[in-house]
Amino acid sequence: MKNILFVINTLGYGGAERAMLDLFDALDPEKYELSLFVLTGQGELIHELPRHVRLLNQNYKDVSVLTEEGRNLLMKSVLKAGIGKGLFLRRAPYLMKNLRMMRRTGKILPDKLCWRLLADGAPRIRKEYDLAVAYLEGGATYYVADHVKAKKKAAFVHIDYGKAGYTRELDLDCYSRFDQIFTVSDEVKEHYLEVYPEYEKKVGVFHNLVNQDRIRRMADQGKGFEDDFKGIRILTIGRLTAQKRYDIAIQTLAQLKKICDVPVRWYVLGEGELRQSLEQQIEDAGLRGEFILLGIKANPFPYCKNCDLYVHATGYEGKSIAIQEAQTLGKPILATDCSGNREQIQDGIDGRLCDLTPETLSETLLWMIRHPEECRKYGEEAKKKVLYHTKGLEQFLAMVD
Repeated sequence: MKNILFVINTLGYGGAERAMLDLFDALDPEKYELSLFVLTGQGELIHELPRHVRLLNQNYKDVSVLTEEGRNLLMKSVLKAGIGKGLFLRRAPYLMKNLRMMRRTGKILPDKLCWRLLADGAPRIRKEYDLAVAYLEGGATYYVADHVKAKKKAAFVHIDYGKAGYTRELDLDCYSRFDQIFTVSDEVKEHYLEVYPEYEKKVGVFHNLVNQDRIRRMADQGKGFEDDFKGIRILTIGRLTAQKRYDIAIQTLAQLKKICDVPVRWYVLGEGELRQSLEQQIEDAGLRGEFILLGIKANPFPYCKNCDLYVHATGYEGKSIAIQEAQTLGKPILATDCSGNREQIQDGIDGRLCDLTPETLSETLLWMIRHPEECRKYGEEAKKKVLYHTKGLEQFLAMVD
């Protein structure tokens, strides 16, 4: 039996985390002994971890890193590594160099700086594995590259690498220590190779394994929305982070309500550090009770099943699991025309793509509200998409078989 270790930054309700669980389901427990190490030791998705996967964390916290409690726990871990293990001093040249570079670009990303400290300060795993998998960029990748013993190593890339803020200076040549690098889409591969062209021969595409039967089954469990609203329900699923551009979404709803002659509410399933700021923006826009932050839901699929329109208005993307889930449930989707999204949606065929501006988004939403038959056809076409691709899985398994 082959031993495979997966390492991920956190285990919350994010797209990459859900994709990893679907990958676990695809791996035969009679052939592969699976272990998981969560770098932060946190995340509420732990209750959905398959029974055949062994969790290596000794003091795991069932708390989302996107909540205030979770962020406090994460900060304690950073401080423990930085001060208690002396990493602030040892990594001072690295931290200062990358901070200066971030300042020059006008994009300070503290989380990217902290990943190196968390990776260096995390408990060590003594066992050697047949395959070690860094399933997310940043901390998990640094940890597997530097601190895990394995006959072979694989790394997954889920995002537009450069736009997400990763650089060669941050990575410290960690990808040279991997045998295979998997990106979740062709566009993600293209953007990754813009940063690391020398690794072209060991980069392959591993499309997310979407368990459509599970999604449909869970969509029938529970009713989702609990209000008695009778108008158009717009839904977005995603963390409350800058990438998801909820500031634009709030402005879009404000404009849409001025031109739309039917009641509209916009619901968001997700949590994050921007909640307080977004609540203030909602208040300032006069949208209290109309742009609604529902927080994290263990089962988001009844909400998706019962919404009228699904909107994914992001600044950049890798390959959105949320879009694939909405497609599985036959939802008409509006997404912004950016990397990642345009690879998943054919404009005017199985959804709509538009620019990331309140004017364009509101006008496109108004058109979709006024053309329900066309939107029904978008949803029907979306349901026909083949979302389970096996080529990447075959290449992955070839590393250990």
